[in-house]
Amino acid sequence: MTERIITGFHAIEERVLSIKNNSPQKSPFTSEMKIFYAKPGPRVKKILDEAKAAGIPSSQTDSKSLDNLVKSLPEASRDHRGIVLCVTEQGGAKNKIDFDDWILNAAAQSEDEKQTVVILDSITDVHNIGAILRSGDQFGVSLVILPEHRGANNIFGNEIIARTSAGASEYVPVCVVQNLVRAVKKLKDAGFWVYGADADGYPLHKMNFSSKTALVMGSEGNGISRLLQEQCDSIISIPTRGKINSLNVSVATGILLYEITRTECAK
Repeated sequence: MTERIITGFHAIEERVLSIKNNSPQKSPFTSEMKIFYAKPGPRVKKILDEAKAAGIPSSQTDSKSLDNLVKSLPEASRDHRGIVLCVTEQGGAKNKIDFDDWILNAAAQSEDEKQTVVILDSITDVHNIGAILRSGDQFGVSLVILPEHRGANNIFGNEIIARTSAGASEYVPVCVVQNLVRAVKKLKDAGFWVYGADADGYPLHKMNFSSKTALVMGSEGNGISRLLQEQCDSIISIPTRGKINSLNVSVATGILLYEITRTECAK
């Protein structure tokens, strides 16, 4: 059993809508969720209406009580803005994926079936991970892979990631693996073409992406590790004109995912 406190308009609304759109009568989470709110402004009223339609109870309280509810959260998540969602969950996150099971299914898909995987190598900033998950949701990413070590991987139930992703962390399939190099080898065996992102790579606008694409993003400090880069089929870059030498990793991921989606739609 996991107890969570969720803050932020986007994160709360996305969680409420996930229940509303998946038949609240059949959801195992509905009776274990409750909203607490203070003064109901327009945005809060909208969320309360959606919660009512989803069968999620709500209760009015005061700001001091909300402050007490969020006091154990990281500082960035304590700005509740007058509304808090309390969740008690049985079992693990619904979007936590077993990689070995996933890759067997991916390998069985036809060559024309579009699949996009994002591999995050040694990215430690949870704000970046949240932003990448948000882009992953928008561009239909099939799976995000994180390493068990050398990076932020405890993303399930992380309130900063939930807020930064605007709730997308509830949807995008995510798995944590012991060895990224081994995972990439399995992706290649399943028919994926692996692209690593680096400032010295081949210009993005000249690329023709495979329908089965795996995108490797490295940390801003060290980039992609040597062993992982050696597994990449192509190294690609985003042409820029600035005076600094790189884009933020979450911004770069969003640009690359857009281009992958655009070229796929143009086929």
